[in-house]
Amino acid sequence: MTASAWTDDRIGRLKTLWLEGQTAEQIALDLANGITRSAVLGKVHRMGLSAGRSGRPAKRPGPGPKPSRLAPTRSLPARPLDARPVVATEHGLATVLSVRRCQCRWPFGEPGAADFTLCGQPVMRGAFCALHAAIAYRPAADTPCPLDQLARLN
Repeated sequence: MTASAWTDDRIGRLKTLWLEGQTAEQIALDLANGITRSAVLGKVHRMGLSAGRSGRPAKRPGPGPKPSRLAPTRSLPARPLDARPVVATEHGLATVLSVRRCQCRWPFGEPGAADFTLCGQPVMRGAFCALHAAIAYRPAADTPCPLDQLARLN
């Protein structure tokens, strides 16, 4: 039988930190050595501590607001799908390693083959150029009842 990671000292520290309003993640970092956020939440639940806690958790200590990891968003001009003619090619202009965020990712060939490429045309909708978006994105059915129709077949 293995010894529990929950010693009396850790349980006491857990109770103190939880009632102070610390988050489960903060408590797990404080207790360390194999105690995860999920383990903290499970122990809190089993001990019935979740009912005895005030509303909002304490603020995290830190130097200030974290910088956003997301790139700043930029709005793309609204263009109809057929704004620019797209030339259909039989093989792509980009590879898996060279394709960029604003290039069409429509595959040409078998993924394992040496001549596998991606379209590479400028993106117009989703991850595809206008030509490939017309193939990839189909409009929804006109009627909202196709599942009802299938259910009536039985």
